[in-house]
Amino acid sequence: LNTSVNWWYNVPVINQHERRVFMDNKHNDRRIFDLAMHTWLRYALVFLKWLLLAAVIGMALGFISTAFHYSVDFAQELRLAYPWLLCLLPVGGLIIVFMYRVCGVKDDRGANAVLEATINGEPVKKRVAPLIFTGTVLTHLFGGSAGREGAALQLGGSIAGLFGGVFHIKPGDGRVLTICGMSAAFSALFGTPITAAVFAVSVASAGAVQYAALFPSVVSAFAGFLVSSALGVPPTRFELLGIPALEAAPVLQVLALSVLAGWLSLIFCKAIGGVHRLAGRVESPYLRLFLGGCTVAAASLLLGTRDYCGAGMDVIARALSGRAEPAAFILKLLLTAVTMGAGFKGGEIVPSFFVGATFGCTAGALLGLDPAFGAAMGLTALFCGVTNCPITAILLSVELFGGGALPFFALACAASYLLSGYSSLYGAQRIVLDKWHIGE
Repeated sequence: LNTSVNWWYNVPVINQHERRVFMDNKHNDRRIFDLAMHTWLRYALVFLKWLLLAAVIGMALGFISTAFHYSVDFAQELRLAYPWLLCLLPVGGLIIVFMYRVCGVKDDRGANAVLEATINGEPVKKRVAPLIFTGTVLTHLFGGSAGREGAALQLGGSIAGLFGGVFHIKPGDGRVLTICGMSAAFSALFGTPITAAVFAVSVASAGAVQYAALFPSVVSAFAGFLVSSALGVPPTRFELLGIPALEAAPVLQVLALSVLAGWLSLIFCKAIGGVHRLAGRVESPYLRLFLGGCTVAAASLLLGTRDYCGAGMDVIARALSGRAEPAAFILKLLLTAVTMGAGFKGGEIVPSFFVGATFGCTAGALLGLDPAFGAAMGLTALFCGVTNCPITAILLSVELFGGGALPFFALACAASYLLSGYSSLYGAQRIVLDKWHIGE
């Protein structure tokens, strides 16, 4: 049985020698026919192998991500029902550290470990899945300023690694399995399968898309999306308001907003990295998370609002309807930097949506754009800048807002990518092609 499984999942493709034989034997029709049939049969088996593997991983992550979605939502409902839970955020940090220490995970690299798995083939630890699941729920329960997509990437990478161990997948295929897991979990949580599939194959190495992994990534994304949709997880969708005509003035206004969003994305990444390095000077992880929790809780209490606790999807929705506090993007940026820099679990992408939408709503109005349209532009441009994934960001705009303003979104993402520098939310991300020396 093991031999059969190993052959099935590690079936080879045509090699260089066989290709030369195929090209040189022009007069041996039978040989050419046999080799062609053998080659295409193996291609068909490879296709079938990844179709089945990706579908199984996608469905499994669909169920797990659905459970994760409802768990985080339940934690948020509890926090809203019992506002005093915010005061326990430092205690929540202590619990998270204790869990990771008991399970032997002392150096948690978060989503960076998943990206490294897609680059170097290093497996993601299996115990990461339950830890990131529970840690993110605790962060949201007690009011940390964090999202959930970082947990989704780690859940996907860890579960995919489990499948790789069961079927004895070789290292090269293990990288593709990790991509499938990332794609499925991201898609199941956000309801954006096309964005998830392209993000998973492009985020690790900005500028170099792993096209060979695109088919399994797409299959996993749609499998995860279909399962989560069937179980009642609503896809993330927004109505795009205030779309201007495609004329010179709106184009220049969007370009100006995109330049500002690109610079803001650089500040966002630098802030999170700077707080992380500053917190790293505190040797005790218990003290580090305790102090971080105290800072976030005290700031939220002084501000007199819970808008900056959790992911903040309600604030994003308000900004996309044209209403945002002028200082909201600054406050969310700072509290997210403290939360994630101190070591709480979750993700930075939804907070980047918050920062981008509220900034775009405010800055867009100053530039003469409709505030709601400016919020959509800011959300997409900032996401592009902090992830260095412009094609993914353009696809995200279509899945979130529809294609009615696609030229504006394309311009915003292109400008933001170029001006966001070489910083990223993920330290393990590699910028393969130079942004500034184009063509050299």
